[in-house]
Amino acid sequence: MTTPSRRDRMTVGRWSIWVVLVLGGLVMLFPVYWVLVTAISPGGLAQGSGFALWPDRIDLGVFGRAFTDQPVGRWLANSLVIAVAGVVLTVVVSLLAGYAFAKYRFRGRDALFALMLVTIMVPIHVIMVPEFVIVSRLGLVNSPWAVVLPTAAQAVTIFMARQFLAGLPDELLEAARVDGAGELRIFLRVVLPLSGPLIAVLTILTFVWRWNDFVWPLVALQTPNDYTISVGLAALNGTFSHPWDEMMAITLLSMVPVVAVFLAFQKRFVRGIAESGLK
Repeated sequence: MTTPSRRDRMTVGRWSIWVVLVLGGLVMLFPVYWVLVTAISPGGLAQGSGFALWPDRIDLGVFGRAFTDQPVGRWLANSLVIAVAGVVLTVVVSLLAGYAFAKYRFRGRDALFALMLVTIMVPIHVIMVPEFVIVSRLGLVNSPWAVVLPTAAQAVTIFMARQFLAGLPDELLEAARVDGAGELRIFLRVVLPLSGPLIAVLTILTFVWRWNDFVWPLVALQTPNDYTISVGLAALNGTFSHPWDEMMAITLLSMVPVVAVFLAFQKRFVRGIAESGLK
């Protein structure tokens, strides 16, 4: 009996990995497929009798009815405004704070950085009441800023920015200072162009967090027209008479922006994760 060659073993191992990856991908995609099938089924598969992987009749008009019966367009617009504004503020704050922690030496820097990391372990439910009192006294309740401003500085994103920027050569910064560049000019002309992968990671993660955020928007946004898409879906789920096909159609629509943002930044996402210290 001949023993398999090394090349044959490598081929079998490679195909085994591909089979596992394909099966894992199918498992991950099946819930999305089920949402699609339920959405285009008249009344939704949840209201039917029996199990079926494809409906007997397809109803694409459910997407139009979803916009007519509920302010879905307004919910999507609110979520988009909050997510985009949150991305801009969080990326700017994280880059500036991460750059300061990585490249500047000042008294209490390490203690302040450690204290900031401790806040990661504090659940939002602990600070929700004082946070709402502050937002209420500022008159921001039922406005997008009530959701955007409290989450502008994130300890996780600042940590990622600090880890990434710490790997930039100090010689580049010193050379810019020798040439007479100021600190702001160094950040804009030297640091920022080299931070493309980091910006891609922060953009994707922050957009997903802000888009899917539920607990705080549920507290800060109290008028139906001011809801985000996640809060609106939760409100529909509490309505017993609401059809499942419309709910699944709205759920499917809410996935599109997240997928679009990921596809737009995916090339730099893996590189940014690898270089930001997250293993």
